[in-house]
Amino acid sequence: MGYLQFGRHGVRQVLRFRDASCDNVVVNPLLYASQGLRYKRKLQVILTNDIDKLGKAGDTVKVAPGYFRNHLMPKLLAFPNIDKFAYLLNEQRKIYQPTEEEKQEDVTLVKESKEDMMKEYEKAALRLDKAQLVLRRLINVQKAKSRESKEDPLELRYPVTKDTLVAEVARQLCVNVAPDNLHLPSPLSTLGEYEVPLRIPRSIPLPEGKVNWSLKVKVRSK
Repeated sequence: MGYLQFGRHGVRQVLRFRDASCDNVVVNPLLYASQGLRYKRKLQVILTNDIDKLGKAGDTVKVAPGYFRNHLMPKLLAFPNIDKFAYLLNEQRKIYQPTEEEKQEDVTLVKESKEDMMKEYEKAALRLDKAQLVLRRLINVQKAKSRESKEDPLELRYPVTKDTLVAEVARQLCVNVAPDNLHLPSPLSTLGEYEVPLRIPRSIPLPEGKVNWSLKVKVRSK
């Protein structure tokens, strides 16, 4: 019993009078556990991103092992302060982070001229005029059964509106048009092929043999 008390007393003296400058000295956590104390060990890590109340990218900070293991490491926000990791970080900075002067020299603003814009508009207009938009829609079964003859067109369950055509043009033809560019007085309500007139500025020249711009639309049943 006397040996046990003397051992505890000795450990307490070591923990009490241990100089604060010896933080890097490795101490066995069992010495703390024997006295009912929590061993507050810190890890030195290098941050890869800016973190509030902790530091900026590249800073070396001390964090708790659990915080590094459960939060920083899974999200690749930091890595241990080891020579090989620090060397890799410095090399990546040289490659992927140019200096501010280099960034200012590389960034240049190029204003697009009116001629270039008109060429882009003309390409888009030609693509709309040459392509065919294909839509698959459900038919109205009840009205299809009540038709007087099989030659009568099949009506759609939901008509094709102007907004639908605008969305399909962007999806199928990769051309952004405004609803005002399509002349569609009433929605398309039956299956068949249509030519929807296009409202395009007169400054864009028409191809030879064309009187007006138009968009070919084919509505098929599902």
